[in-house]
Amino acid sequence: MRTTVNHTPTPRTSVTTVRRLLLAATTGAALLLAGCASDKQALNTTFDFGPAASGAPSARAPVAAVVVGDVTGSAALDSERMYYRLNYSDPLQARAYANSRWSATPLQMVTQRLKSRIAQSGAKVLSVSDASDGVPILRLEIDDFTHNFDSQTQSHGQLVLRASLFQGHTLIDQKTFDRKNPATSMDAAGGARALAGATDTVAADVIAWLATLPLKKE
Repeated sequence: MRTTVNHTPTPRTSVTTVRRLLLAATTGAALLLAGCASDKQALNTTFDFGPAASGAPSARAPVAAVVVGDVTGSAALDSERMYYRLNYSDPLQARAYANSRWSATPLQMVTQRLKSRIAQSGAKVLSVSDASDGVPILRLEIDDFTHNFDSQTQSHGQLVLRASLFQGHTLIDQKTFDRKNPATSMDAAGGARALAGATDTVAADVIAWLATLPLKKE
């Protein structure tokens, strides 16, 4: 009895098929690397207030010079974290955005923006070390600086700042400014823009307030 041997040739992978497989593998690796790069970029996203608007504010400070101290606030505001609150579900919990941060601390950014805007109003902005007798001293403290969500589709940036003006050892006046600015998007970028706008509005409020205060002539 003879054994029948199957002489049907084994199919060979064509050169074209190999090339296609290599191309698919290369494309997949490239997409994977691109995805990793995108994730890394998202983790490094930083925001600031952008450039100060050009032009002088509508109100002008009535003082020739004023000492503007560094803005103070809670320890949470002395870091680069960006905080938000879900007021519609859990307003008592402040959450930090995982993939977005400020380029500097909110205390530093608000300090710099207010100094810039007051200088644009015509007053010479001095530091505490440059103070001389009779020059008014402006002290500022932040009570709130948060991206607040009123619902899943509406949010705003809120800045609550308390300003105190001293001349000599006398408190001239103290006032709290509370400004809310609507966010144009429900994310960290929208919150950053809203808080920048709220800060500029508060700066204008502070300048207008200074213009109403009875100060002694130097």
